[in-house]
Amino acid sequence: MRNSPLPRMSRRGRVTVGVLVGVFILFTLLGWGIDAYTDYLWFSEVDKTKVFSGVLLTKLVLFLVIGAATALVVGGNLYLAYRLRPLLRPHSAEQATLERYRSVLAPRLGIWITVLSAVIGLFAGLSAQGRWKDWMLFRNGQSFGKVDPQFKVDIGFYIFDYPLLRYLLGVGFTAVVLSVLGSLAVHYIFGGVRLQGVGDRMTTAARAHLTTLVAIFVLLKAVAYVLDRRALLLEQHVSPGLYGAGYTDVNALLPAKEILAYISIVVAIAIIVFSNAVMRNLVWPGVSLALLAVSAVAIGGIYPLAVQNFQVKPSLFDKEQAYISRSIAATRDAFGLTDTAVEQYSARDEDPPTNLPADTSAQNVRLIDPQLVSQAFTQSQQFRGFYDFGEKLDVDRYTIDNKTQDYVVGAREINDEKLSAQQRNWINRHTVYTHGYGLVAAPANQVCGGGLPYFVSGFLATDNKGSCSATTDLIKAEQPRIYFGEQSTEYAIVGQSDPNKKVEFDRPQEQNTNASDLYTYDGKGGVEIGSFFRRMVFAIKNTESNFLLSDAVNDNSRLMYIRTPRERVEKVAPFLTIDGDPYPAVVGGRIVWILDGYTTAQTYPYAQKINLATETRDELTGTGSFALARDDVNYIRNSVKATVDAYDGTVKLYQFDDQDPVLKAWNKAFGGDLVIPKADIPAELAEHFRYPADLFKVQRNLLTKFHVTDPRTFFSGDDFWQVPNAPDAPQTGDKQPPFYLNVKLPDQDETRFQLTSGVTPANRENMAALISGSYDANGKPSLEVLELPDDTVVSGPVQVHRLMTSNASIAQQLTLLNRGGQQTVLYGNLISLPLENAILYVEPVYVKSAQANAAPLLQKVLMSYGDGGQYVVLEDDLTKGLKALAALGKSTGNTGTTPPSTQPGAPPAQVSGDLAQAAAAVDKAIEDLRNAQKSGNFAAQGEALQALDEAMSRFQAVQGAGNTPAATPSGAPSVAPSASVAPSPSVGG
Repeated sequence: MRNSPLPRMSRRGRVTVGVLVGVFILFTLLGWGIDAYTDYLWFSEVDKTKVFSGVLLTKLVLFLVIGAATALVVGGNLYLAYRLRPLLRPHSAEQATLERYRSVLAPRLGIWITVLSAVIGLFAGLSAQGRWKDWMLFRNGQSFGKVDPQFKVDIGFYIFDYPLLRYLLGVGFTAVVLSVLGSLAVHYIFGGVRLQGVGDRMTTAARAHLTTLVAIFVLLKAVAYVLDRRALLLEQHVSPGLYGAGYTDVNALLPAKEILAYISIVVAIAIIVFSNAVMRNLVWPGVSLALLAVSAVAIGGIYPLAVQNFQVKPSLFDKEQAYISRSIAATRDAFGLTDTAVEQYSARDEDPPTNLPADTSAQNVRLIDPQLVSQAFTQSQQFRGFYDFGEKLDVDRYTIDNKTQDYVVGAREINDEKLSAQQRNWINRHTVYTHGYGLVAAPANQVCGGGLPYFVSGFLATDNKGSCSATTDLIKAEQPRIYFGEQSTEYAIVGQSDPNKKVEFDRPQEQNTNASDLYTYDGKGGVEIGSFFRRMVFAIKNTESNFLLSDAVNDNSRLMYIRTPRERVEKVAPFLTIDGDPYPAVVGGRIVWILDGYTTAQTYPYAQKINLATETRDELTGTGSFALARDDVNYIRNSVKATVDAYDGTVKLYQFDDQDPVLKAWNKAFGGDLVIPKADIPAELAEHFRYPADLFKVQRNLLTKFHVTDPRTFFSGDDFWQVPNAPDAPQTGDKQPPFYLNVKLPDQDETRFQLTSGVTPANRENMAALISGSYDANGKPSLEVLELPDDTVVSGPVQVHRLMTSNASIAQQLTLLNRGGQQTVLYGNLISLPLENAILYVEPVYVKSAQANAAPLLQKVLMSYGDGGQYVVLEDDLTKGLKALAALGKSTGNTGTTPPSTQPGAPPAQVSGDLAQAAAAVDKAIEDLRNAQKSGNFAAQGEALQALDEAMSRFQAVQGAGNTPAATPSGAPSVAPSASVAPSPSVGG
């Protein structure tokens, strides 16, 4: 029976399909064209068209080149397979079945091949354009001036060349595999390959074609083995859990990969020669491929496994020691830890020094928690309900009256979500409520009556009865309007054809808070949309007809879009990773947003690989700080400081790390003038630079392990640290964030604005070290570690918070603050500050009323000094707290030396009767608690704490009964607790 051809589509059907396809292509191209055009206008606004054209051109070239190359390789092989078809095919049932498909394909084979090749080329091109970063770095690569420890190849090869070479190899494999499959199908359909019948199953031409493709595949495999040798330095191999080639890799896998590369070349030659010139069959080529597979298993799998099990594991450290050292050194270099200064800090069980209130660093401890006072800023400084300061404020420093200190700052912006229903129409949202107004600042260590911040800039609300009298606008911006801010998520249309017609809401008048000024934008920010064509383009892009119909859009109108600082910098510098905490500052009379930009890489040999999102997540992530992308990196540099002008949106990129090869490569890729040289950074701007939070968190987390440079100690893991959980909610598992302080730490020559963070030993809660990040007087980044001696047991943040709040007297006062549940006690950031030879802990205590929208108010300050919260006070403010601690130190005779009662050789005080027994009980309870904390037994710690509270209560009861003590317990203060000064009987571990 004759097979009938496939039914043909009617003419009407073909027209319908053609129209639908045409409409789809038209709208796709229209959407792409509008996006590209509006992007170009945006880049023109910020004067960064080189970035737009550079990225677009690179993507287009990669799309065309890789797509065309893949399509030509696949399509060429399909056409070659057709040209090599046999003219005479044997008669068989198989061939009769295939005739139907041949009759469909043959008349339009060119069209079929072209369409299939175009589809494959399209997907290959789309994949290739995503590799534009790899291509740009490859073209503009720099030398690192350092070589890897194994092959002695410059690090630049791994950063700039290796990623693209690996991708191109993958493209080659894909093209060859698709060519083999497609050619095999064509050969089969047109009779070059048969499954049935007598004689050869494959024609000579088909065999030559297919074996050549297989040989090319094997040759590509040889190239892959060569690159695999370099890849061993990038993978996780070294024990324990480190990256880079270890003993087995160097002594077994590296030679195995080299041998396999040579075998692959021999196999490729054998496939071509034996299948086409000598044997003229597929037996020996098949044997060759089997030999390659067996060699890969035996040489590349079994042999390294045997070396690992029989040579390495029995003496793991001895074999891996050199490679552990390599990984430690590479990780410290890749993450900027090489120059970390490690100092020993002798923190002892000290009484508070009498000069504590005069200590400058103690006075500069920040009380205001930026996470808790945002609502207080909003309620005191908003004037209208739609103004907002965001979930978390920022910390910066300013010099006022020749005094430099840190301030909590916030930008007064319009929150579109807080506009009323009437205000949320299109006209109001996009043409009236267009901008915020002013930077508000408050000293970080000072509050007003009632617990509100003490504002030194902004306008104080007239009904703020509890506020202090302050001179406002001590930090004044000549242009206070904020058109580009963290809450500017909507587009804004500004500018009026009639200068006398002002429609933008500006701010309430100071004399009358119910009135407001109106304003017309006169800056250069935004894209001009005066022409009908541009209005039509943006009407289509935003699916909004008001661009064409509303009178609010006129010849002088400008459209502001992509207005948040982080988005603007990410778009201008798509090669940077932007820190999650932009902050505003007044520089040159204008409000600018300052952002830290990081250059990163994933292919630094032997360096530890970390996930940015995981390593930077802490208690504040998502509540004012952006989460970073889930990128795996093993190299990072804070190479750029970026600024965004809050009024006109100008984006500037300043070179901060002038030694970073990655930034040099990117700057070269975009013409060499994308980044402003470090020498041209304005001095006033540089004064507001601060050590970036996300970089510090990455470095701090790595230092918990990589502070250990001795390979044997690293291998044992005995000296590893960990980042403590948030002290007031340790059960959540959220890490304690680092805190900015303007203080002078031990071994520092001057007061610095720095990030600080405590770390604890692994699986323990006592303090192990304090890590700080700052810029020295020359603006050079400095990372310092104050390491506590191993035999010193100083309480960590979680322990101190627990000990302070569980103190009987203080717990009673905290309970009173709740007022029977009508208020909630909130704990602010727990600051750890090394002073003298002990740790000063400061934790602000806020109270939030149960009333709706009530702002937390700072009411008390918890302070602890000495080992394990031995001395604790709960006072109204920082000054009183320092004086109270000093009074405790004075009562024990501490003048900077060991207290007289405990000096070596001093005769023990004589006590008798009930008081002596009570004192002895306190001493025993303190010793039991110390032992429990050293052992890490939490249950025993809880029992010891309870016993210590009972013993201290008995001691105080005996004192109050009229017994005059001749001495106090050795671990307790010699004054009785009071409502304002509550010495904790507890010690840390």
